[in-house]
Amino acid sequence: MSALKREMIETIAHEGPITLEHYMSLCLAHPRHGYYMTRDPFGASGDFITAPEISQMFGELLGVWITEAWRAAGGPSQARLVELGPGRGTLMSDVLRVAPIAPNFFSAVTVHLVETSPILREAQRQTLARAAKPVQWHSDFAETPPGPAFIVANEFFDALPVRHYVKTAGGWREQLVGLDAEGELAFGLSDEIETALNIPAREGSVIEVSPVGQKLMSEIATRLVAEGGALLLIDYGYEQTTIGDSLQAVSRHAYVDPLAAPGEADLTAHVDFAALARAAHACGAKVLGPVTQAHFLLQLGIERRAETLSKKATPEQAQAIVDAFERLAGIDDARHQMGGLFKVMAVTHPDMPDLPGFFV
Repeated sequence: MSALKREMIETIAHEGPITLEHYMSLCLAHPRHGYYMTRDPFGASGDFITAPEISQMFGELLGVWITEAWRAAGGPSQARLVELGPGRGTLMSDVLRVAPIAPNFFSAVTVHLVETSPILREAQRQTLARAAKPVQWHSDFAETPPGPAFIVANEFFDALPVRHYVKTAGGWREQLVGLDAEGELAFGLSDEIETALNIPAREGSVIEVSPVGQKLMSEIATRLVAEGGALLLIDYGYEQTTIGDSLQAVSRHAYVDPLAAPGEADLTAHVDFAALARAAHACGAKVLGPVTQAHFLLQLGIERRAETLSKKATPEQAQAIVDAFERLAGIDDARHQMGGLFKVMAVTHPDMPDLPGFFV
């Protein structure tokens, strides 16, 4: 039994069931036993692989997009380049490598990483040790200094906690994590009816919401409207709000029971892009997309970039480039290609013109 599971069972036994949102927060960010606090989960030896780890092309194209967004914003002389949940720092490393294509951008920005994990902060320090720009770390987006902000969030919002509401004969009830007759963690339902929810649905249906994600989006959008800039969000999820349960736990590249070993597996849920767009619009921001990752990367020129890299590569390297291109921009889910499953959305200052990657 994991240390966190033992602690949870003792707490629930004394204080009663907890919300799924609280459970996820503990699993991922508990200061001693949280998943992201105790390990580096990325890569083949970890639990999952993200796009920046697949190929440099991904981060390079995002870097080009960010410089274009900066130009479209009028090229502010003092701006912030921010990444939320920067993993090992691979994406930011690739972004900074191509940033000098816009020399004024490179001199205008300061670099900020929002990261709570001490282990990942150390990995980021090592990756970015030779970066041409100094890096500052923050535990929360609100800590980043004021000014126009150009923000990237790749596979970040999917890790934010969610709440589940289940339709019963009496109405919608919130899903809780409690204990079963054997004293093991188990899902249950609140006794209280959520009277504010009046969405028609079949009994047993689940509504999944992320108040944490929507609050953060509102915070970012308010900042962009007041001070300028853009957010680029890449994640897997739904273009339209839908009924359903997408909670999943992954360990060693395989799905596992989300209650089996809290703190030992990654917990995620699909991003509701429509809900995030509504939160951004409510603050006065402009929203572009979402579009598929394939659409976005192809429009930014990933195919040409792959061809350029292949010309300088050995046959083995060239094949790896082709494989990476197909993984990032392909749309065959059966082959675990990311191009269709992942979506890309931008949130900007309302006066910002449309940006590459989102043209029809």
